[in-house]
Amino acid sequence: MVPGLAVRLAAAAILAEVAGKGQGLDERFAPGAGPEILGTLDVRDRALVRSIVLASLRHLGSLRLALAATLDKGLPKKAESLEWILLIGAAQILFMDVPDHATVDLAVRAVRHQPRTAAFAGLVNAVLRNVARRRDEFLSFSDPFTDTPQWLAMRWRKAYGEERASAIARAHACEPTLDLTLKPDADPALVPQGLLLPTGSLRLESHAPVEELAGYGQGQWWVQDAAAAIPARLLAVGPGERVADICAAPGGKTAQLAAAGAQVIAVDRSAERLKRLAANLERLGLQAEIRVGDAMAFEAPPFDAILLDAPCSATGTIRRHPEVAWVKKAGDIAALAAIQSKMLDRAAGLLKPGGRLVYCTCSLEPEEGEMQIAALLRRNPDLERLPIRPEDIGGLTDMITPEGDLRTLPCHLPHEEPRFAGLDGFFAARLISRRT
Repeated sequence: MVPGLAVRLAAAAILAEVAGKGQGLDERFAPGAGPEILGTLDVRDRALVRSIVLASLRHLGSLRLALAATLDKGLPKKAESLEWILLIGAAQILFMDVPDHATVDLAVRAVRHQPRTAAFAGLVNAVLRNVARRRDEFLSFSDPFTDTPQWLAMRWRKAYGEERASAIARAHACEPTLDLTLKPDADPALVPQGLLLPTGSLRLESHAPVEELAGYGQGQWWVQDAAAAIPARLLAVGPGERVADICAAPGGKTAQLAAAGAQVIAVDRSAERLKRLAANLERLGLQAEIRVGDAMAFEAPPFDAILLDAPCSATGTIRRHPEVAWVKKAGDIAALAAIQSKMLDRAAGLLKPGGRLVYCTCSLEPEEGEMQIAALLRRNPDLERLPIRPEDIGGLTDMITPEGDLRTLPCHLPHEEPRFAGLDGFFAARLISRRT
């Protein structure tokens, strides 16, 4: 097999599974999962597969418009994987630093590799060459919602207004760099180069693999989006406090709480994800009690503080996980909101009198954030909001709602260099139990 062909075959197969069948992207790269050909690739080639798939998902709407403009009669019927090969080819031409001739050649080889698509080699050659010739035209699409499913665009317009919804959609077009959370006692000599954000996170300048960065082996930091790092800081735990981290995996918030000296119980229903949490804590030299189980059945003596990072639609993470836009459905939100409501009630019941609760979701949808807290306070008079103050979040007042909750948006934290801008969309509220 010619160099690069296996990468393209794997990328097309994974894109078909994610965008075509709604399967999770990370799961496709798990050991033993994904297309068989993925298992034949080395680390560097697997990383290239992921980059191609991410670029295709990030710009899926634009790519489909470009292909529609170059396919006079549309896609041939019964073309099997032809669409996915064309999509990854167009993504490389328009949005990646891959030579056009290499992209076209490998796409043609990919369709010839499969008997059911071999007859379309000439068509693929013509279409992708046409995409390359019309590059400037296809890169000038002006509608910021081109790469956003209509149902999400409508929701964001309603929740945030046209201007801010457009800014959210534009922020999703840029692939972000990584953010790190540093241990409180991190050695400055073992911290990678980066931009220190007002919230305290470090935004990386390097594109190097995480394991190769300074301080990784010494456990000086962990990868965590800047927005995801805020909720644990809002809880403001002290040494010796008993704290529950509910829905804890993959463990960034657990590490924050443990690093602050709290006695942490980390609860999650996924044993596999908790293995990653345990491995990360070991690397960092931190300790927490880990429990596998359903949060709704979690039993323990009352806690000083609880962090509930509830399962949600994850629409706030589209800038890092563009597949979310294409695998989630409008109906998911109501179902998830019902679960969140029950989990909030359960968490509130585990608080000591005077105990604190931080509820958060990585969702842009009000039903999973603002509306949840409003409903919780109506049905539980023993709870009271502890408003978030500007000094809690580095003085970023535009991230505090009129009610005193946190609402981060992908278009927050602007920067002249797009990859240094933005953060995940998060909601968080801080509450205290007034029960006596």
